[in-house]
Amino acid sequence: MTYNMYICGIGGQGIIKTSIVIGETALKENMNVVMSEIHGMSQRGGVVSTELKIGEDKSPIIQNGCSDLLLAFEPVEAIRALEKTSKDTSVIVNTSPVLPSTINQQDVNYPNIDDILSELDSKVAEVYSFDANKIALNAGHPLSMNMAMVGASTAISSFPLDKDDVITTMKDNLPPKSIDINLKAFEDGYNCCK
Repeated sequence: MTYNMYICGIGGQGIIKTSIVIGETALKENMNVVMSEIHGMSQRGGVVSTELKIGEDKSPIIQNGCSDLLLAFEPVEAIRALEKTSKDTSVIVNTSPVLPSTINQQDVNYPNIDDILSELDSKVAEVYSFDANKIALNAGHPLSMNMAMVGASTAISSFPLDKDDVITTMKDNLPPKSIDINLKAFEDGYNCCK
């Protein structure tokens, strides 16, 4: 069996670190992991995505319609990633948008969050949505948002990794000075989806 995770968002949101924490946890649990990264214009706030497969599959690319979990750090990026999902996919989406500079420079409106969530809900098995940016700020630092998303992932019943093992991997991979903040964000994200 293979568990397919598609993780997407905008450069600077911690998508690569998220993939590392999840991937290293799977390795610690003696599971095979393959990963593909697309950085795009990540240094300039561009789209970043990773495809993570936990299990027997050797190819790092998730075929369209085959993602078990879509972890979207940005609402519009969740819509863009819908081709990777199916009626069996779980979606976790951060409801806090990242407004591209083009929206600020043109007469363009960001889509309504409720419309985005309705579109997602009509295409997948289940949608968990919460403001991960707010959780991160409440935890003590905006950069802990990615660990709120990781925590939410561990609350999904189909997620194949043990929550405590993920926490151990976080402690091994994150700076000691920020671990308490990241653990709080993780737990609060977990509680949003439990």
